[in-house]
Amino acid sequence: MTKEKYGGGLIFEQSSSEILFEELPPETKQWAESLPWEQRRHLLLLCHLICVSPPDVQAEFLDNYTADGLVSRKLQDTDTQYRVKKYLEKFALNTDLSESVLRGYIKQFYIHSARDVYHQPELYFQLVFRLVFSTEEQNNILNYILGFELLKLMFQMSWLQQERVYQLQKNQEEFIKLYIKPIQAAHQINGIIVPEGRKKFFAKRDFFVKRPLIKYKKLVELVMATFTIDVVIELGFSIIRDPNFLVFDYEYIFQPEPGGIFPD
Repeated sequence: MTKEKYGGGLIFEQSSSEILFEELPPETKQWAESLPWEQRRHLLLLCHLICVSPPDVQAEFLDNYTADGLVSRKLQDTDTQYRVKKYLEKFALNTDLSESVLRGYIKQFYIHSARDVYHQPELYFQLVFRLVFSTEEQNNILNYILGFELLKLMFQMSWLQQERVYQLQKNQEEFIKLYIKPIQAAHQINGIIVPEGRKKFFAKRDFFVKRPLIKYKKLVELVMATFTIDVVIELGFSIIRDPNFLVFDYEYIFQPEPGGIFPD
């Protein structure tokens, strides 16, 4: 029976690893079999640590382990961090990609991927290790952050400001369909902006120029409920791939409504 020593003085038996591997859920086992042995061994060790932990601490253990590991890697990836930060600045977003922000987004990424992930341990387990070992999945986190921050910004715009945004785009029809209509529908469903009497000029002006006031927690919930994780990731990825994908003119979008519309 071979014994291997890991960090922290922990000794893990090879035969026990194989037993744990055989007990993995089918989908997770199939995915794990595709990993190089060193990564698979790491996975088995963590599986052992998780299996011997009480259920109420398993999710917290995975959250902390994955967040810590990924944060340290991303903080070292200065080129990727630099590109994302530059795009955030371009859109006048002051989000600081600090360790705490990344940790929060990593956890949110899990939740957005599968809302009931904590009730599906095998799915959560698979998400965790894909994120740890997959460069593509790690890049998706940064694409997700950029896309999510932009959608939060658009959610907090008035309908007039949203109109100015899509007027700047090359493909206005697609932009309206993908982003503006879902946001405005969410505004209405949640009573944030109610276009009552929208055909009347004065009523339209009132709701059209109204800037939504949404508390942060509610804002995050609305974006997650309105857009799938794939849409959020694709938005961020498209911007990084093509700097001209989203045309953005802050002064034009957020300029005060022109005066002189109403007589004195």
